[in-house]
Amino acid sequence: MKTQTLRLRFVALALFSAGLAWAEPPPAVVFTGGEGTSPISSGVGVPAGRAYFWTSGTGAPVIKKEGATTYDRYGDTYVQGAATLKALAATLAKQGLTMADVVYLRVYVAPDAVKGGKPDFPGWFKAYGEVFNTKENPVKTARSTVGVAALVNPDWLLEIEAVAVYPEKK
Repeated sequence: MKTQTLRLRFVALALFSAGLAWAEPPPAVVFTGGEGTSPISSGVGVPAGRAYFWTSGTGAPVIKKEGATTYDRYGDTYVQGAATLKALAATLAKQGLTMADVVYLRVYVAPDAVKGGKPDFPGWFKAYGEVFNTKENPVKTARSTVGVAALVNPDWLLEIEAVAVYPEKK
């Protein structure tokens, strides 16, 4: 009896892990959920059969190569965030996608010496708020924002990875 109970629990765990049991059917359209006042989504549902496009980590382009400081070369966190989102929009456009197709962002924010050696999260949030959850683009992405010790380019104050979903074929 004990062995049978363990087997049933194992099967239930295996089915649950595979998403085969107790799961809701996939949504008919891309769905984002969350609190109405939050600028981000608590989660995203994607219809079965839709394709994803994943970007690599992207940092800000150079503003002034000969600049004396990080701010001169790349800008502060807000400027870098806005420029990086613009670069991501260009990458997406080459795939026939827009920022309205983005469902998830992972953002790494590095310490800013001018901000007391702490990540400038408000600077990033401002840049995000100009692209997402706006009248022009009401999409609220699911998002993780992580403070990190450093990025591959010491002048970058943030790096962004994006996941977009291709629109439904008509």
